[in-house]
Amino acid sequence: MKHIEVRPLGDALGAEIFGVNISQPLAELVVDEIRQAFLEHLVVFFRDQQLTPQQQLEFAKLFGEPMEYPQLKGLADCPLVTPVIKLEHERNNFGGVWHTDTAYLDCPPMASLLYALETPPRGGDTLFANQYLAYETLPASIRDELDQLIAVNTSAKPEAIRTREERQRDSGDRLQVLEAKHPAVRTHPETGRKSLYVNVGHTTHFDGRSMSESEQLLAFLFEHQTRPELTYRFQWQPGSLAFWDNRCTLHFPVNDYHGSRRVMHRVTLAGDKPS
Repeated sequence: MKHIEVRPLGDALGAEIFGVNISQPLAELVVDEIRQAFLEHLVVFFRDQQLTPQQQLEFAKLFGEPMEYPQLKGLADCPLVTPVIKLEHERNNFGGVWHTDTAYLDCPPMASLLYALETPPRGGDTLFANQYLAYETLPASIRDELDQLIAVNTSAKPEAIRTREERQRDSGDRLQVLEAKHPAVRTHPETGRKSLYVNVGHTTHFDGRSMSESEQLLAFLFEHQTRPELTYRFQWQPGSLAFWDNRCTLHFPVNDYHGSRRVMHRVTLAGDKPS
């Protein structure tokens, strides 16, 4: 890297990027190096950034096309920036299970950019898991089986609904049930690598198999894909931004800060149909 400094954070994934102010317009060479680090490390982090919603959106546009998030409303003055907030009285956090974002869409997002405005005095970390390694470390016989399977994903799985119940109750709206079928193993459109593409938050069963027939294999995969050696844990501070590849990672926001407020702004980048 000639224009930025990249410091790897974990053996499995994750890197911190220094030497760039992402609130300002960036040269094409700088953007290219950030994208290279993003593809290599799967999730990259920036510290001590001062971003307005519009500045966060403009930075995101350098890497893809922002899209509306299907389960949350955006800011009134910047609809493609979605607030992700847990208040002091709330017990459940949004997305509080291991998952890849909105796998129940026909074209799930390629990436997400989450920016911290307020963080609790302790807790509230986010864990990330490398799904390239999750696939590559499976026994060959299971890899061969998964290569032929299609996973069914839904927004109505209890694990996902539980993390949205307070927002649903407060708004009085019924959440639309969304469902999509995707390969259990997807090939990354930019790197060409295979990654495991199931998750406990959305995947219910394999197409052509019942839930009971799918249960044993899925339970094994859900445990395997988040083994500690496949993960990295990020500690937030105000001004931190995480930019992760939704095509080959899982993430899990830890819900261990009851009584404290956590306020984040999120931009989601549109993706393609998994193959």
